[in-house]
Amino acid sequence: MAILSDIVGLISGACTDRKNLPRALISCGVLKAAAALCLLLFKAPGGIFLHHGRGLLYLYFAVLIAVVVFGIMEALVGVWVSGELDGRHAVGKTVLWVSILPLVFVAALGGFGILYRT
Repeated sequence: MAILSDIVGLISGACTDRKNLPRALISCGVLKAAAALCLLLFKAPGGIFLHHGRGLLYLYFAVLIAVVVFGIMEALVGVWVSGELDGRHAVGKTVLWVSILPLVFVAALGGFGILYRT
């Protein structure tokens, strides 16, 4: 859970100081994409995703693939924001706030615990 607390620290640091925004976007995006990719490759879905039809199973994989793509796009937005921080700060901050939902989803599925074991 130390990774999760570091990510939350980066997000709160980016909210107080705009110079930390590109670092927070890039770090959070890469870590989120890596955790979701580890969930896709190394952890089989369980519980409700297995016992209630194939629709939820496909939804599980679709959402994880979307989180991987969103994490990569978040990191690319961080690179883009770092080019002109004053003019692109609002866009970067919006992407950072929207990225909290996929972060919660990956954390709830145990994605950051997998990063410790691999």
